[in-house]
Amino acid sequence: MTLATHAAWLLAVAFAGSLLYELYRATAKAGTSRHDSPDALARQIPLYVGAAIAIGLLFARFEFASWIGLSLTVAVIAISIFYYNPTIMGERRPGIIDWLEDLLFTGLLFVAAALLAYDASGWTLQR
Repeated sequence: MTLATHAAWLLAVAFAGSLLYELYRATAKAGTSRHDSPDALARQIPLYVGAAIAIGLLFARFEFASWIGLSLTVAVIAISIFYYNPTIMGERRPGIIDWLEDLLFTGLLFVAAALLAYDASGWTLQR
């Protein structure tokens, strides 16, 4: 398995978990904040579609896919750190599930970004 394929699996798990979490917030926690509603979830769909396309390109092993995946991953990490945590998390009155999802999602993104940076630069890892 290539570095890009490992990254694709990490991103698939991260974004699938994130989508399930946002679905939970839009239904079970609806109304807790302005970010917890079906409409708020619908506004996030383009992000998940973009992630699915990038993940699909990584699995298909397109040569340019590592750059696309790396760009997406770095952008989402920046959004997580500079917008999501200071703005959305505070408004959601987070509990343990919220913090665990946030840490797991962002952690998986960091690992995927490292793998994609290696792959995009042409470096390899050896056993």
